[in-house]
Amino acid sequence: MTDLVPGRHTPLPPTWLCRIDAHPWPCGEAKLALLAAYADDRPGLLTLLSTLKEEAEDHLTQLDSGRSVDATDRFLTWTRQPGR
Repeated sequence: MTDLVPGRHTPLPPTWLCRIDAHPWPCGEAKLALLAAYADDRPGLLTLLSTLKEEAEDHLTQLDSGRSVDATDRFLTWTRQPGR
C-alpha cells in the first residue's frame, strides 16, 4: 500500500518514519505531496490514509510490546479542510 504514496517522502514500515528525513510519517513534505496529489479527490486521500493508519497502528503496537497505539491525529486530523 505504501507504494501509492506520492513523492520521495514515503513511510518506512514498521517504524513509520519518513525514508528521507526520519520524521514521523506523514512528515510535512509528505503531507504537502499528498494534498497536491489528491487535491481533487479528498475521499481518496482519506481512504488511503485510513488504510495506512490501520497498518501503522498494527506495526507500532507490535513494536511497543503490544500496547495499543492510536495514530488518528498523526494520519487523519491534519487533512481537515479549514473551517470544518
